Amino acid sequence: MMRKQTNTLLSALAFAFASATVSVPSMLVATDAVAQAQKASEKKTRRVPTLRGKVYEQLARAQTAADEAGNVEEAIAILKEVEDKSDSMNAYEKAMMYNFFGFIYYNNEDYVKALESFAKVVEQQPIPEKFEMTTLFSLAQLNLMQGNYDETITYLERWESLNTGPVPVKNKVIKAQAYYQNKQYDEAAMWISEAVADHEAEGMIPDEGWLILQRAIFYELKQPQKVKDVLIKMVKLFDEPKYWIQLAGMYGELGEERKQLAIMETAYQRGFVNTSADVFNMAQLYYYHRVPYKGAKLMEQAMNDGVLEKNLRNLKFLGQSWSLAKEQDKAIPVMMQAAELSEDGELDAQLAQILLNEERFDDAIAAADRAVEKGDLRNPGLVYLIKGMALYNKKQYALALNQLAEAEKHQKSRAMAQQWKQFVQGEKRQADALASELGAS
Repeated sequence: MMRKQTNTLLSALAFAFASATVSVPSMLVATDAVAQAQKASEKKTRRVPTLRGKVYEQLARAQTAADEAGNVEEAIAILKEVEDKSDSMNAYEKAMMYNFFGFIYYNNEDYVKALESFAKVVEQQPIPEKFEMTTLFSLAQLNLMQGNYDETITYLERWESLNTGPVPVKNKVIKAQAYYQNKQYDEAAMWISEAVADHEAEGMIPDEGWLILQRAIFYELKQPQKVKDVLIKMVKLFDEPKYWIQLAGMYGELGEERKQLAIMETAYQRGFVNTSADVFNMAQLYYYHRVPYKGAKLMEQAMNDGVLEKNLRNLKFLGQSWSLAKEQDKAIPVMMQAAELSEDGELDAQLAQILLNEERFDDAIAAADRAVEKGDLRNPGLVYLIKGMALYNKKQYALALNQLAEAEKHQKSRAMAQQWKQFVQGEKRQADALASELGAS
């Protein structure tokens, strides 16, 4: 395993937001070809000492211990012997030694010592410029992985000071990551936007991780319009269910409810609306847009499928949706289930109103009684008013007047109760007069 890890040279360092993949500098191999190649690529203005054979042999011995024997402790011990003689070594030899230290520690998952060792590599001067740049870039990546965001930016800027061309896209992405983690969102937005634009200018599709990072940065900057634009791009490029749902949410945040509903309906038709939260949100959209029947059907199916729990919130909203859709035969049993789960009397009061309208007067009176018994009503007078109206329709005028008298005690229902009281008193007088005439005859 150690040999495989060493030879692949940490070739794919994954990061939290952007998935830029880069290679870390090569370790010592069986010949001095690496040293010669690095020296050949060096600018003429930088004179670099050579890696002497005696030092190379010691480093190669450490490599053999690590690769073939898998003995990390022995490899480190050999390198420490070399380090003890570092006074006699030139800058390039010391850099190669610390480079090897770094890889050994990294493969052994001792990242703190790995960083310390790679940092010592670039402290040695002069060394081949290509070698220095590769190590600086690796240091930037490793520091990002370890949460050292200021150091990440510092090493990237050192790399860029040696670079003669434009800043590569991968550098910009890593910078954006570091600034984002440092909560420097304006700087992060600049670098990730440049990275995405550069990639697209070359006719390439931005990495999904880059767009996730860009979306997160714009969200932190409270720029919902830009978040929406990124999500539109992500929907087109990757067509993931979560991006459809998130895009719908952003339209809602921007107050574009019609587009929000259109996106959610498309997502639903494609089978992307399958969590309880998404189902409930979509039902709320239907309710808001005055198409409660669709929302009620959606919730009913989700409950039957076990996606949506039959709890108080869901049953209450389902009942309200059926009621708004004028499907009272479906609303009433659902509201009854919800009321049974409720500790206060508010749902029983709503149910009493529906039952009164449906001329189910005995059921309305029973629901009103349950509402009064549970209490905690927003408008307690309304319950007495409903009960009085139900009793009136049952021609129980005296009992109706008692309930209307209770309704009069509450400010919100007083005016209505007084009107009904006068009406019921008139009806009672007529009924009493008719009863007297019939009795006299």
